[in-house]
Amino acid sequence: MITATPSSEVDQPLGEAVDPAFVRRFAQAHEAAGFDRVLVGYFSNAAEGVVVSSFVAAATQRLGILLAYRPGVVAPPLAARQLATLDQFSAGRLALNVVSGGNDEDLARDGDYLDHDQRYARTDEYLHALRAIWTACEPVHFDGAFYRFQGASPAVRPEQKPHIPIYFSGSSDAAIAVAAQHADTYMLWGEPLAAVDAHVRRVRAAAQAQGRDPRFSVSFRPIIADTEQAAWRKAAEVLEQVREQRSKLGLPLHDHQPENVGSQRLLAAAQQGDVLDTRLWTGVAQLTGARWNSTALVGTPEQVAAALGEYYRLGVSTFLIRGFDPLADTVQYGNALIPAIHAHIARLPSLRQAS
Repeated sequence: MITATPSSEVDQPLGEAVDPAFVRRFAQAHEAAGFDRVLVGYFSNAAEGVVVSSFVAAATQRLGILLAYRPGVVAPPLAARQLATLDQFSAGRLALNVVSGGNDEDLARDGDYLDHDQRYARTDEYLHALRAIWTACEPVHFDGAFYRFQGASPAVRPEQKPHIPIYFSGSSDAAIAVAAQHADTYMLWGEPLAAVDAHVRRVRAAAQAQGRDPRFSVSFRPIIADTEQAAWRKAAEVLEQVREQRSKLGLPLHDHQPENVGSQRLLAAAQQGDVLDTRLWTGVAQLTGARWNSTALVGTPEQVAAALGEYYRLGVSTFLIRGFDPLADTVQYGNALIPAIHAHIARLPSLRQAS
């Protein structure tokens, strides 16, 4: 995950909100490490993601971009042109991570006051509108509950056909109903194996009812070292750094009440214990209220690769990984973890056989 300035739970940015030299260095580090894509997040109080993505595309040659994009901020006809243009300039390297929003305060910064289920209803309509424009051969007319437009031009087409890939997340009933219709890849945070298995089955069944078969992605914050003992010491150091940073900023360390269902699920898992499934570490999720992907797999590169392999057996084919020391961890992942993942996955049955 690329941010426009150095930032993580252990290092909150205090300077300018945009550091072009850092973004260039960070993007190129991901490309050199062997990442397929990099997530550009959506932040209502930070650099705008489409512009960051265009900079990342210009700074790299093959690195894919997973752009977090919030429906409702930009009208669909302009969004369709904007995103298709970025896909063209990046030579088909764009994917869209559709984020309907899970925090009312964050949404209000951008002037969005719809309630939870209305946001997902709007997202459903928004994605229907985007896909209609991206795949049309003539001007598009649209008359929905949230959007109405006449003669939207399909002249600017995405490089990818039939359209830019859609990544989607959200654990509520409303979110899964939308994901079943639109998600090419459904994204989960790093929960225990049994919870991920049940959730994958639930989403897959909903999608199959719509005649669709999405891929699945799970997000982790791997903490690796040459020995397992050293990796756990590193995890303890990370936890103390997060605690110090939150105390310094006056952020809560307990009594968390997250609004979105995904965070509620992750926090409930974290409350089962500090370590689940051998090496799924929940310390930072407990401390931060699990407001984002905050669970870690801890161990040697080979041990973490084997843990990821267990999720692969459940049908997960994409892993979104980022570190608590983002740039340094990206380099370390490229040197040790990504090769270990490829070596381990190569020894496993194919997803079709496994599922």
